[in-house]
This record gives sequence, structure tokens and C-alpha cells, in this order.
Amino acid sequence: MDNRRNFILKSALGAGGLALGLSAKSYGRIMGANDRIHIAFIGLGRRVGAYYDILHKDYNVELSYLCDVKASQRTKAAADLGDRISYKPKQTDDVREVIADKKVDAILNATPDHWHAPGAWMAMEAGKHVYVEKPCGHNPREGELLVHFQQKYDRVVQMGNQQRSAPRSIEVIKEIHKGAIGRAYKAIAFYSNGRGEVPVPKAAPPPEDLNWELFQGPAPRESYRHDTWDYNWHWYGWKWGTAETGNNATHELDIARWALQVDFPEYVHVDASKQHFVDDGWEMYDTMYATFDFGNDRVINWDGKSRNAFQTYGSDRGTIIYGTEGSVFVNRNGYRMFDRYGKQVSEGLGNGDEQGTALGGGGSMSTLHLNNFFETIRGKEKLNSPIDEGAKSTLLCHLANIAYRKKKAFKVNPENGHIDDADAMKLWGREYEPGWEPKV
Repeated sequence: MDNRRNFILKSALGAGGLALGLSAKSYGRIMGANDRIHIAFIGLGRRVGAYYDILHKDYNVELSYLCDVKASQRTKAAADLGDRISYKPKQTDDVREVIADKKVDAILNATPDHWHAPGAWMAMEAGKHVYVEKPCGHNPREGELLVHFQQKYDRVVQMGNQQRSAPRSIEVIKEIHKGAIGRAYKAIAFYSNGRGEVPVPKAAPPPEDLNWELFQGPAPRESYRHDTWDYNWHWYGWKWGTAETGNNATHELDIARWALQVDFPEYVHVDASKQHFVDDGWEMYDTMYATFDFGNDRVINWDGKSRNAFQTYGSDRGTIIYGTEGSVFVNRNGYRMFDRYGKQVSEGLGNGDEQGTALGGGGSMSTLHLNNFFETIRGKEKLNSPIDEGAKSTLLCHLANIAYRKKKAFKVNPENGHIDDADAMKLWGREYEPGWEPKV
């Protein structure tokens, strides 16, 4: 990056900077200011730490806002950033204040799932670019809406499926597409974690520093239940979260779909249930095996175990791709390629530090993915995960969740991903609090 910026600076000076009597140092400040992207962090929970590295001067971004509905989250983030930046971003609990500020160029949306798509399209309507964490929407309809708004407002919108920017993943997917393992026909995406017991939620007053009204935002109103705001919203019903499949399968299913070069499945079937701590507050499955059948004899399986950490495939998470002439094991640490007889023929090990099943994640892949987002805004790169691709991968998670909730398998239209079952299609979208509906 330093070499690239030096090249830009020298070119600019040659084109007229020196003729204006500007020194290299002063002209560099002008170039840096013109290239700078003003950003806002929306949602300051566990994931926000994955964003801190991009505040280094090399990335030329300025953090204008810290936004969270809980005051202590804002205070903590500001303290964590104390030795990373020499200025103080504004603080607010209301994303609407952020997107109304014309100085803000882009938002990084790490809110709970029910806020992902509404926060993104509100920002696009205000002319902002958007980096939205996975899953990009709370339901299938919101994925369609994000694509619609991106096309309407022509904004840069990237989902936080950061393995799309991992050099070793990019490398091996290219090899798969070139035929390194023959015709890729099957992928198993997997995740194993040892999550523990969660409290049974009970009616309680919201924490004093939590804006419960804004936490709910686009969701219909309900009374607060103890500890809902603090990560357990993932498991406390379907109003806020998308279960473990939306929470984590998005990553590995995205790699599987990328490797197999498939879009929408033709048939979805799941075997899912709650197997652990059966009397605790976890309100949906914690164990799922899903099957997505695609055309041309291609299939993707999702093997998700939230509370059984046995590493069935030798890792806590990853993807195995089977081809007619070999196989590939790929995860966040790199890949290993095998021939049809199971002999390893090549490998590509990464030197990054991206976390696996740790809460919040973060590491070098996240930084690369964010920088790809920024450089695309500057017109110097193309997105590694444009929102139409992110929405397709997220849809697989939603289809699995709908199959679980409706206790049925179903056919899917391979042209658009719509479910060929009227009852299941009732879960395609969701109800919004009056006044928060998308303006299509």
C-alpha cells in the first residue's frame, strides 16, 4: 500500500503539484484527504473489535461515529480505541443520526440480525456505502430487498463473509474451478462448538443504559426479558436472530456454493432438533444436518453442532469439497488438496490469525475483507463478495431454518430461490413495527 500511495503521489506531483509550488509532504496531505473514507461503527458488541485494525493510517479511513443502543458499549469501544486513534468519534445510540450526517461515507453494520438489512437499506437511501455483517438479512425477502436497494442507489455493499478475501481460499477455489479435482459435485460445510447452557428468559426491566425501543427498531414491540440484549437474542425466538445456521453457517455455506458454482437449490431437507440442556432458555435447534440439492447432481450439506464440540472433520469449522478426481479441505487456516485415492497432493497454509468459533471472531481475513470494501469505494478494486452473492449464500441458511420451523422438506425454484410450498412461503418475510417498513 505504501508503494502504491508513493506512486500516486509522484504521479500527481509530476502532473502539476510541483508546478503549484507544493512540497511532496503538503501535496500528500491533500491526496490523503481526498482519498479518505469517513466511516461509522454501528453496533459495538463482540464483533466490533474485528474492525479496529482498519483504523491504522495505512487504510486512510476516519471513524466519525460510535453507535450503539447501550451506553456502556459506546464507552467501552471508545476506551478500547484510545491508543489507536488521536481523535474522538461522536457517540450516539441512534443510527438515524449517523445516516443523516452527510460527512459519513460508509457504515459498518454489526448490529443484531433483525437490524442488518433495515440498517443497510436506510444507509443506502441516504447515499452511504454499506459493510453488513452476516447474515445480510433476517429472512429471504430482506436479501431480495438489499439487492434491490443496491441496484437502485448504486452503492458499494459487501457482506461480512470474510473468507471470500482470504488469499488461500481464493487460490484453491480458482484451482477447483480450473478442474484440479475434476468436476466438483459435493461439499460438506461444518461447524462444531461447545456452547453452554443459557438462562431461561424472564420478564425484567431493561438495563438502565439500554435504549430498548431502538434495540427493537424495525421489529414489533414486546416487553424486555432478562439478558436478551447480550448475545442470547440469537437463541431467544425468531424475532431477533436466525439461529446458529444464520449465525455461522453463512460462512461455510458460502465457500461451498462458491466452490460448486451454484446459486439456488432445487430441494431442501433438514434434520434438526434441540439436543442439549433441553430445559434451558435456548428456543430453537442446537443441532442440524441440512441437505441442499442443486441441479447437475450437485449437493451441499451443512453439519452444524452448536453445543457438541466434537471435531467430526478434524477442525472446528470448514468445508470439504469432493470432485470426480480428488477432494479439498479448506478452512480459515488454508487448504489441503487430495487426489482420488486420498493422497495429499498440495497445500496452501495461511499465516493469518482469523478466529474460528470464538465469539466475535476477527483477524487478518476480516481486515482484508474490509480493505477490499474500502478500495472498491475508491474505484481501485472489485468487491470480493457483492451483496447479490452474499444474499444467495444467506438464503441457504434461511431455507434450512424454514424447513426446520415448518417441519417439512420442500422444492425450491432454482431460478430465484422461492419455495414451492405456500405454507413455507409464509416465512419468506416478516412483520415490521409500523413506520419501519421498507420503502420499496
